[in-house]
Amino acid sequence: MKLLKKRQMAAVLLAAVAASACAGTSMPTPRTSVEPSKAQGSTPSGIAAARADSIRRPYTAADIHFMSAMIGHHSQAIVVARWAPTHGASPSVLRLAERIVNGQEDEISIMKQWLIDRRQPVPEPGATTMRMSMNGMTHDMAMPGMLTESQLRQLDAARSDEFDRLFLKLMIQHHRGAVSMVKDLFGSHGAGQDETIFKFASDVNVDQATEINRMEKMLASLVLGVPFP
Repeated sequence: MKLLKKRQMAAVLLAAVAASACAGTSMPTPRTSVEPSKAQGSTPSGIAAARADSIRRPYTAADIHFMSAMIGHHSQAIVVARWAPTHGASPSVLRLAERIVNGQEDEISIMKQWLIDRRQPVPEPGATTMRMSMNGMTHDMAMPGMLTESQLRQLDAARSDEFDRLFLKLMIQHHRGAVSMVKDLFGSHGAGQDETIFKFASDVNVDQATEINRMEKMLASLVLGVPFP
């Protein structure tokens, strides 16, 4: 019954992606599933807690792939968001960029610690691909929504209103990629049952869908020349 209930909850959360476009314009404070840590290394208590969690709710290869890939995905968003103050971004885009940096840095710490406590390798923050095993072979696949080198150069060259426009357009693409990664996770057999994974992925799903809705309205206001509140 617990497993069925969790799967039903995951389905409801995924449905929120479609509904978020009709949601209100407020942008809530980012949620994190557990208190962020420095992720400097595993401790005996951390390993023991991870083992206890794994006995109750075993994690899968899909869970490991998700946490590993999302570290790289978040890292690129942080790099791009940090350009806002030096590229003439508007106050509303500056606030959005600051939110992205603060929220996703905390989430990277959570993901790193989850991997460390389970003795899994922690990827480099700048990774742009995820390693997938299929039919006995390993492949490096591009993560959904990641910006290309060409897109990054174009954004870095932009200033003021043009930077705002491109930043919002590309960050919407980036966030949609993260939402699709959550969808793939919950669509994988047995994945998403670990308590930290379930809470974290669910929060990413709702928060980024809400931010997409917000950014779409910001972009429309910019294109129409209407001040955004």
